[in-house]
Amino acid sequence: MDTGVVVSERRAASTPTRRRGAALEKAITDAAWEVLVEQGYHGFTFEAVAARAGTSKPVLYRRWPQREDLLIATLARHWRPLDIPDTGSLRQDALTLLRAVNAERARTVILLRVRLADYFRETGTTFSDLRSRLRPADQTPPFERLVDRAVERGELADTPRSARLVNLPFDLVRHDMLMRMGAVPDEAIVEIVDTLWLPLLSRSPHSAHSGR
Repeated sequence: MDTGVVVSERRAASTPTRRRGAALEKAITDAAWEVLVEQGYHGFTFEAVAARAGTSKPVLYRRWPQREDLLIATLARHWRPLDIPDTGSLRQDALTLLRAVNAERARTVILLRVRLADYFRETGTTFSDLRSRLRPADQTPPFERLVDRAVERGELADTPRSARLVNLPFDLVRHDMLMRMGAVPDEAIVEIVDTLWLPLLSRSPHSAHSGR
């Protein structure tokens, strides 16, 4: 074989493919996620992400002018939306959703709490604020959708309910995840739904005030 051909083939093999558009952004946000997991928000810098992604800082700045912009883009790509169950039963919907949260989100929730501690201190925001930013603006929170469906099916009365009450199961499971630093036992999920949430949802506003 011609020596020149061999050299050309070796050069082609060693030259990285030029990335553009979505492929480049995916490579950058993948690298950014790795940096965040390894070094936390303190080490989440344009320099570190650019080096990990094999690109330059100006490439990052053109897409995300501020470090927070890059952080939100990175989290949005790695915070996979959960499927909203529709089993025909509010209880089963709630259990299915909470079990999915428990299986798929426990490690990520704990990781973000720990790795983003500096971010929350620096910005004066909370995990709930961050979760709201990651959720599409036009998307109804999961448990609100479950309750709305239950009302449409006639399982629940169509009465006003506070967001705190509607989202109580998720808040309690997330709290238990953080207290345990891991997944929540299934019996705790069942207890939250059966002994706390469903009875509270079924109470009418009149009965809720009558005991005062």
